[in-house]
Amino acid sequence: MKTALLMLLLTAGCPLLAEGREWVDYVNTLQGTNSRFELTRGNTYPTTAMPWGMNFWTPQTGVNRDGWIYQYFKDSIRGFRQTHQCSSWTGDYADFSLMPVTGKLAADQFGRAARFDHGNEEARPHYYKVTLDNRITTEMSPTERGVYFRFTFPQGGDSYLVLDGNSGGSMVRFYPEEQKIVGYCKHANRSVPPGFANYFVVKFNTAFVAYGTWEHGGERLLPGRREALGDHVGAYVQFPSGATVEAKVISSFISIEQAELNFRQELAGLRTLEEARRLAADAWNGQLGKVEVEGGSEEETATFYSCFFRSMLFPRRFYEYNADGDPVYYSPYDGKTHAGYMYTDNGFWDTFRAQFPLNILLHPEMHGRYVKSLVDAYDQSGWLPSWSFPGHSCGMVGNHAASLLADACVKGLRTFDAERALQAMYHEATHKGTFGPSNGRDGWADYFTLGYVPYPEFGESVAKTLEFCYDDFCAMQVARLSGNSYYETIFGRQIYNYRNVYDPSTRFMRGRNRAGEWTAAFDPAEWGGPYTEGSAWHYHWSVFHDVQGLIDLMGGDANFVAKLDSVFTVPNTYSVGTYGRVIHEMAEMEMIDMGQYAHGNQPIQHMVYLYNYAGEPWKAQKWSRVIMKDLYSSTPDGYPGDEDQGQTSSWYVISAMGLYSVCPGTDQYVIGSPAFPRMTVHLENKNTLVIEASGNAPDHCYIRKASLNGRPFTRTWLTYEELMRGGILRYEMSAVPNKNRGVSANDRPFSVTPKM
Repeated sequence: MKTALLMLLLTAGCPLLAEGREWVDYVNTLQGTNSRFELTRGNTYPTTAMPWGMNFWTPQTGVNRDGWIYQYFKDSIRGFRQTHQCSSWTGDYADFSLMPVTGKLAADQFGRAARFDHGNEEARPHYYKVTLDNRITTEMSPTERGVYFRFTFPQGGDSYLVLDGNSGGSMVRFYPEEQKIVGYCKHANRSVPPGFANYFVVKFNTAFVAYGTWEHGGERLLPGRREALGDHVGAYVQFPSGATVEAKVISSFISIEQAELNFRQELAGLRTLEEARRLAADAWNGQLGKVEVEGGSEEETATFYSCFFRSMLFPRRFYEYNADGDPVYYSPYDGKTHAGYMYTDNGFWDTFRAQFPLNILLHPEMHGRYVKSLVDAYDQSGWLPSWSFPGHSCGMVGNHAASLLADACVKGLRTFDAERALQAMYHEATHKGTFGPSNGRDGWADYFTLGYVPYPEFGESVAKTLEFCYDDFCAMQVARLSGNSYYETIFGRQIYNYRNVYDPSTRFMRGRNRAGEWTAAFDPAEWGGPYTEGSAWHYHWSVFHDVQGLIDLMGGDANFVAKLDSVFTVPNTYSVGTYGRVIHEMAEMEMIDMGQYAHGNQPIQHMVYLYNYAGEPWKAQKWSRVIMKDLYSSTPDGYPGDEDQGQTSSWYVISAMGLYSVCPGTDQYVIGSPAFPRMTVHLENKNTLVIEASGNAPDHCYIRKASLNGRPFTRTWLTYEELMRGGILRYEMSAVPNKNRGVSANDRPFSVTPKM
């Protein structure tokens, strides 16, 4: 058996590690689950899913419709839930659950809840298992669009399984002769078309003793009733006492018929849970094995692979396959079925920074499909996505689809029509939609005429000005590479607009009114107002495309570096500002106690890498390693704030490689400090990149010298093409910084304004 397993793994391209371990064994899906509304340590849940799977599955400790699906400190489970949630703050959609019950039947979510202990819980990407205090054991392993369950009931009591269709419109229908339930749930946010639904099929391997439906959230049981339809309905099945019941569950966003087809494609041929578990493990090993790390501690390795896992959950595949095996999807934008690939569930305000630059490096095929789907979404709805959940939710600020499109274009991934993308970006820049803040642009006309978004006419005005400015640079890049001088000129006019919100008297980015006057009573530690989820300390650095220009505004390298240094040395105090209360991001900044550095939120996550632009790259090396070491772990307290659909995890993964993309939309990855003595990166183009860091240790974080394929270099950046060619990237690490390396003008990363 052991030999057969070894051969299976080798033929699947999934290498075994020492002592028979696999990459997937290092992943703890409980990482970041010990979160609360007041302070989050990731806001994650123990996700059981395939990479970028259409559906995820998780145990549910929270009540229905609560964004906090699973909180580690809670001690009862009320369901095993199909979920599509990518943020606690936006909630879930199209979710339903199954829950085993023993003894007296209770269908409602409170009566059916059962206590559990984490000592009886195993949580991996490909397999979840828990034994509840009532001695029921639940196991599950995922497929792309489904899950394989096994419920083992104790002897001596009645055995039930309850299906909860959730509120917001649901239907269930029994086919007892086929041991099957079908149905749908329509619960969703306002971003979906009127006909939206998630259609499901559940098939059991055990004959029913009895069955029925229920209404009104489980308060009214209807024994023997085959169908229920209403706001919140569900079903229950009774099995023989002590039974071991297997359930195969699948769903579709197209129809019940498509769900049945998905079942035949994914689940019908699986005979056991162990087969499903093996296939899911192979899928994850194939992805996780793209980066092999060596030389770290057990905890460092677990942290890396747990973060790497979370970097590959979103964006979610939203497509299915028809009878001919071709991809098709229900569009959450126009409600029609289309041929091709569609992805959803991502907020670019978070993820343009690290997740997508990591994806284009490690998963370019998927990434190429994804950026094309952005233009398809524009064709179907008239808008580019910014926060798809699954349609246009448009939270946060900025038009960062431009970042993804430009980054793909610059790096040679031309899977979309660049002219159509330019039309879409121009439309975003010159209109304001109704979906949310990032649907078009607040204050777009003022931004074009004044050169900034005025405050207080428009909230978050500084954040919007800075992010629009960067997005205009990205659109300009697409136009330049496409030879479209018209759009290059239009977008190029705004790329220096960041200068218009810089106040030289305070050396901070500040809000100003239509008359050009700065906002009175300025406090750089005050949150909100002209800033988004942060203060002037955090948004000062959001000039991704022109760091040199920011350095010049501040009077040169010395002033710039002093300001960077002061982020870590000033008190970690804050004023609640227009928020009027302590929000969790403030509490998280205070918790990590690193001055005004707030890694738990996105605006400042690139800041430590800016030392490379000002002649002191050793400080980027130091601080990136400090953050990886002190702020991340593989535990339920694993993050210093929201994980945010893969962004905070991706920051760790790409930083552990010794790289970071400060300015997506250029071809450069800025160098930090590799976290492991050796990493082997298996690229999709069949090349291999080996990152060696000789002498690497926690106290040896500084790069003394570097070479790529035997050629020494002092640059503080590498190009996408250089990385994709593969070879050996070798560093010699030291306990003391080399202050002569990486300091010349030619060693510094790209800025629109050149270093003179």
